[in-house]
Amino acid sequence: MTRGTLAALARWPVKSMAGERLRAARLDGRGVGGDRTHALLDAGDGQPGRLLTASRAPRLLAWAAAYPDAPDDALDPDAPPLPSLRAPDGTVWGWDEPGLAAAIGADVGVPVQPRRDPAGQQDLERSVLVTTEASRKSLEAALGHPVDLRRFRTNLHLDLDAPAFAEEGWQGGRLQVGAVTLDLLHPCERCVIPTRDPDDQARWPELLRHLHRARAGLFGINARVVVPGRVALGDRATVTGPAAGP
Repeated sequence: MTRGTLAALARWPVKSMAGERLRAARLDGRGVGGDRTHALLDAGDGQPGRLLTASRAPRLLAWAAAYPDAPDDALDPDAPPLPSLRAPDGTVWGWDEPGLAAAIGADVGVPVQPRRDPAGQQDLERSVLVTTEASRKSLEAALGHPVDLRRFRTNLHLDLDAPAFAEEGWQGGRLQVGAVTLDLLHPCERCVIPTRDPDDQARWPELLRHLHRARAGLFGINARVVVPGRVALGDRATVTGPAAGP
């Protein structure tokens, strides 16, 4: 068994935009309540319904989204409110405010159409991304450069009594955090989005090159909630399964 605590917690109200760090949250089978329940459709590539991500429009990362009226675990996963968005110039927009789509499209260079789906719009449906502090520190040491956790768009970040990258062997195991139980699915293969600085969107391609050389492009592990409930910073976390012990 691997033990530790929940060291950081985050949700991302709008896919590919900056999100919000939390002190507590409610999770259910859809993931972290309010996570990626809003997204933008790419209205300019001739493929109706395709989600726009920072891979195509890195400038999206300069926008930030939050739920100021439902902080932390006050958000009901069954009824997430509309998020508030902050543009790079500091302008605050409501999700349903006229002119929002035009403002985003003009800023990121791609015409967009907002889409809301309370079921969540993660790359892997109904999932939670789990990372560990040992792996983040190891990556930072190998690269000789600070590695901001926001690059990986983590939901649950754990500080455990396990070596770096132990999570690569957790597939098929279980994670218990607070009142929540999650099935551990498979390590997360990273795209180019982590190579963008979360503050200024500057490229750092060596990050992804290193992950491919050293870790087959993997960082973190995907999970799915099987017992819903509440989690909070400092909650005890335990991993059980094939590589974590009984």
